[in-house]
Amino acid sequence: MIDLRLLREDPDRVRASQRARGEDVALVDSLLSADERRRSSGVRFDELRAEQKALGKLIPKASGDEKAELLKKAGQLAADVKAADAERDAAASETQELLQKLGNLVHPDVPVGGEEDFVTLETHGTIRDFAAEGFEPRDHLELGQILGAIDVERGAKVSGSRFYFLTGVGALLELALVNAAMAQATAAGFTPMLTPALVRPQSMAGTGFLGQAAQDVYHLADDDLYLVGTSEVPLAAYHMDEILDADKLPLRYAGFSPCFRREAGSHGKDTRGIFRVHQFDKVEMFSYVAPEDSQAEHQRLLEWEKQWLTSLELPYRVIDVASADLGASASRKFDCEAWIPTQGKYRELTSTSDCTEFQSRRLSIRVREGKQVRPLATLNGTLCAVPRTIVAILENHQQADGSVRVPEVLRPYLGGREVLEPVAK
Repeated sequence: MIDLRLLREDPDRVRASQRARGEDVALVDSLLSADERRRSSGVRFDELRAEQKALGKLIPKASGDEKAELLKKAGQLAADVKAADAERDAAASETQELLQKLGNLVHPDVPVGGEEDFVTLETHGTIRDFAAEGFEPRDHLELGQILGAIDVERGAKVSGSRFYFLTGVGALLELALVNAAMAQATAAGFTPMLTPALVRPQSMAGTGFLGQAAQDVYHLADDDLYLVGTSEVPLAAYHMDEILDADKLPLRYAGFSPCFRREAGSHGKDTRGIFRVHQFDKVEMFSYVAPEDSQAEHQRLLEWEKQWLTSLELPYRVIDVASADLGASASRKFDCEAWIPTQGKYRELTSTSDCTEFQSRRLSIRVREGKQVRPLATLNGTLCAVPRTIVAILENHQQADGSVRVPEVLRPYLGGREVLEPVAK
């Protein structure tokens, strides 16, 4: 959540951010009103309590009619204090509820608009000309079947649509990707983490996933636990309710976990294959930094993602995501999109978001600098979302006979294998 002082001092900036997100601007005025009631009722409560305490000192010294009058006044004051306390609590509760609905402030350099209004920042690699090579590229599902790597039919039989099995070299390819991604992250100074896939409501809400993204979250009602859609959630909540020392920053973690998404708003999209699924594995980078360092850290996370995609020898582009396509917690977000030959377009493989102080305020994570304690900044960056990365590798590195060339970076994790060979026609 944002700083209430900033809201009071510069409400127009918050209104502009809401407008850029395509969210309700009236929420800002409702929040300002609730905050004013919270503060005024707090002052009223303090005044009445002071008066009540002063009166309490007079009563023992009084007698007769004077004492009776003071006792009568004390009774009325007690009722007034109770009413003021209730009013203060109600206003504070309303303020907090409205504040939780407000998205992070959009960075001023973010392009304004919807999903298609992104700005392309850079393009890398060369898109293969399959026609010049004399064959029509197969899509990842056909290649996965030829290689004995992907089985969506049995995935649907066992679990329903958008589930799958990775089999044979498909399973080995996932393990190779995870190990290679973790090796890169560890070499860059990240602490590797295996994180819980189930979290409590305060962890999910604290990272901003129970607002606009709630429809995509699986909830286990009997246990009041949520299945995470990314290890960003447990990594963000890892230091919940803690005060960290400034000399320990930056803290960088690389989390591996299964991820679960209902994909509630994606009916009819990417129904073929494993590009958009309900369960997948992912390696996620997460950073805790001082607020003034967050933009530089954001660029570092992007560079690590670019390094990863370049090592996989994939053509890709980097986009600056438009304001209305940002998650609630992100102030700015960069996506790296790999070229998918059979779709004839770039598709998101990795992303990195600067969440500034939004998550740390909600999760009560602060940093101590001398005698000062203040919120810190959190950032996240996907290094390897496994199924989509497999899609990009199979399609971009396929050969005419249905085999797939293995990028050099993965070969040590596949026993030196240079090519994935067909097992079926």
